[in-house]
Amino acid sequence: MSGGFRSRTKRAKEQAEQEAVHGQSQRPVKKSTRDDAPRRNPSATADIGDPARQAAFDAVLRVETEDAFGNLVLPQILRERKIKGRDAAFATEIAYGTLRSLGVLDAVIADCSSRSLNDLDPAVLTALRLGTYQLLFTRVDDHAAVDTSVRLAEAAGAGKAKGFVNGILRTVSRTSAEAWMDKLTPDDAVAAVAFRTAHPEWIAQSFARVVGKDELEAALEADSQRPIVHLVARPGEMSAEELALVTGGDEGRYSPYAVYLADGGDPGSLEPVRDRMAAVQDEGSQLIARAVTEVPVDDDQGRWLDLCAGPGGKAALMGSIAEIDGAHVDAVEVGETRAELIRKSTDGLPVTVHVADGRSPGLEPGFDRVLVDAPCSGLGALRRRPEARWRKSEDDIADLNTLQSDLLASAVDLAKPGGVVVYSTCSPDVRETRGIVDKQVAQGNVEELDARDYIPEMDELGQHLSAQMWPHRHGTDAMFMAVLRKMKS
Repeated sequence: MSGGFRSRTKRAKEQAEQEAVHGQSQRPVKKSTRDDAPRRNPSATADIGDPARQAAFDAVLRVETEDAFGNLVLPQILRERKIKGRDAAFATEIAYGTLRSLGVLDAVIADCSSRSLNDLDPAVLTALRLGTYQLLFTRVDDHAAVDTSVRLAEAAGAGKAKGFVNGILRTVSRTSAEAWMDKLTPDDAVAAVAFRTAHPEWIAQSFARVVGKDELEAALEADSQRPIVHLVARPGEMSAEELALVTGGDEGRYSPYAVYLADGGDPGSLEPVRDRMAAVQDEGSQLIARAVTEVPVDDDQGRWLDLCAGPGGKAALMGSIAEIDGAHVDAVEVGETRAELIRKSTDGLPVTVHVADGRSPGLEPGFDRVLVDAPCSGLGALRRRPEARWRKSEDDIADLNTLQSDLLASAVDLAKPGGVVVYSTCSPDVRETRGIVDKQVAQGNVEELDARDYIPEMDELGQHLSAQMWPHRHGTDAMFMAVLRKMKS
């Protein structure tokens, strides 16, 4: 059962935890609130003789207790333990599936438990989540799912909870996935879609405002699909056609530099990537960076600016085009660590990196082209990190909106009269997209151009002058782009 119920999560947790765990916080259970709750070192977990499940357990436990990123920690564990082939695939399936489905899993567990999930030892909760995921979302034999989960909890030092874990999972197994869905799905239409597709309800509401309720389920389901690796052929180094031939990939549909690496693998091992003739970059990101360089600007003097440049993908592509056009890119990043990433990405290109706050970078105004790839909620890239949807909070958006507005205003100030400002986010939330752009346009110092003119091969970009991409429509992250021209006095 790898689809359907497998991708259902947060709203179930919100609904069932309120009913079964006495109105606790609607955010997903993270860490035990008990002062004496143990914090175990996953590497010290005893070996249960099942490397795949052991790796998945240790990865999920580290996400729970250390706020680690699942898509980083699991591959590290697999490499260190030399787990490959079917074991690696199974570990990835149950670890990422569990992390995506935390809300549904917690709702089911809470419905079966007389104890609050917040009172459970993290190792016990992790074992329950992994076991419940296998019981409901895979074809794993019930006995194997229950028995290995009990042994994982015991090996992690929670031996006294063996009977508890066994009892909960056996209760879970007595009800089918479909019956659990019937029992726990909320009545509200959007909340129900959120539950079925493993999202917090607020994210579903955010997407629904843009994509509509009829298309909402497809948009949310795309967040649980593994994205195809997109490569960018660096202009001036090689063409997309050449990159496709070398890598065995397919040329992209929209960006003239894109190649789809459909067979997976490690893109860092590819010769063009090692030789810096190509890089990994989402096709939507490529289109935005290219658009900055494509919009007509009178008397372009070649002063280009990337105001929020970390980690450097767009700056590198702009820099490659700038080298061909005889232009220069100033790249601004507030943090030294990310600034160093930009330096590495743009080494040898006409790019100067500045460690500064984009709201007041200390640069001389008069730029011909400015990109503002603003810090955002990242709701457009949820498919890249399985646990990300449960770590984000709607409360963060208000603070981000202030920063986004300030950065766009700074970009307009830094552009020359008649110059172009491209505003982009990796989020479809209207508060981070149209809300910011409309506020700037209302100031009367910019006019909005039709962004869709600069990605003509891509359709279904929305009803506004801006462009909203979607994974389920375009295969890109859900990236937003608006194109503004600064008024001449």
